[in-house]
Amino acid sequence: MEIGRILKRLDYVLLFAVLALTAIGITLIGSATHINLVSEDRYWYVQRQSMFAVLNLIFIFFSLRFDYRLLEDMSKRLYIFNLVMLFAVMFLGHSALGAQRWIQIGPVSIQPSEFSKIIMIVALSAFINARLDDLDSFWSWLPVFGYVLVPFLLVMKQPDLGTALVFAAILLGLMIICGFKKKFFARLFGIGVVSAPLLWMVLHDYQKMRLKVFLDPGLEPQGAGYHVIQSMIAIGSGMLSGKGLFLGTQSQLNFLPENHTDFIFAVAGEEFGFIGTTIILLLYLVVIYRGLNIAMNATDDFGTLLATGIVSMFVFHVLVNVGMTAGIMPVTGVPLPFMSYGVSSLTTNMVLIGLLLNINMRQQKLTFK
Repeated sequence: MEIGRILKRLDYVLLFAVLALTAIGITLIGSATHINLVSEDRYWYVQRQSMFAVLNLIFIFFSLRFDYRLLEDMSKRLYIFNLVMLFAVMFLGHSALGAQRWIQIGPVSIQPSEFSKIIMIVALSAFINARLDDLDSFWSWLPVFGYVLVPFLLVMKQPDLGTALVFAAILLGLMIICGFKKKFFARLFGIGVVSAPLLWMVLHDYQKMRLKVFLDPGLEPQGAGYHVIQSMIAIGSGMLSGKGLFLGTQSQLNFLPENHTDFIFAVAGEEFGFIGTTIILLLYLVVIYRGLNIAMNATDDFGTLLATGIVSMFVFHVLVNVGMTAGIMPVTGVPLPFMSYGVSSLTTNMVLIGLLLNINMRQQKLTFK
């Protein structure tokens, strides 16, 4: 395959937006962690995130030789592998922050539920594509719901409510693109209302408290509400142009917990202000717009479903993460794509961008040899 052809067919607008978000994220991670000495090197987080960003970009480039349509034939095996991986977490995983979500492989800590997002997008897209002509009634969708329910429950068991809700968001996006009727949504809403008491009983105590704090952040100002209160203070104090890089008091003085992961947007709000956060949101809008454009112009149904699932995941992550840092969404531990620190999360997002670029290239009927 000619390298020149690959470079010519790339969606450079999408790629620029992703690189810009990644660079901003690495910069903010450096600002949020440079005073926390994890090792002898105070920029350990920055170096690690930067290294994996470069490795992922190299992987994306070489993955463009692979025809994404082959994933449809691999979807069943991927789905089974996903279930095995999620089961393995229950027995081999280690806990952090009250959840058993990570598996240690040498020096690297892997979060399987992050990679399960990729697999679920691929597997669910293939599962729906095989039944596309028969999804004309509410009952015909039940196998699809069941297909998602199994990994959903396994992730909830960890517990990881955020990732479980990502699965639901991916399914919702695919339902919309497939023409799921309004009256069917009304039925689902009714089922959700009736099931709400049962769902509340299933939630862990800390998850229930997060929902209560969402309604009233002052309920536990030194407990579950502390993150949200400090995040809103950080964003509000940034005002129009921000306090400047490395000058955010909430972050630098460690008032803002998880400032390099889940609450990285609060650091952006404090240090870059309204202008900076607006630029960041516009970059996300570019990613979402280009993703939707790729979905609408795909040459096959599987490509359309795959791109739609990817965009649905990104939309959910951005809305929920930005919303929780601003106090208008419950805290769910959903990272901000490309910006929050995390090797597993960054790799997942980069692989999905690689798939979007792959779909876009094959819209243009590029011949591979």
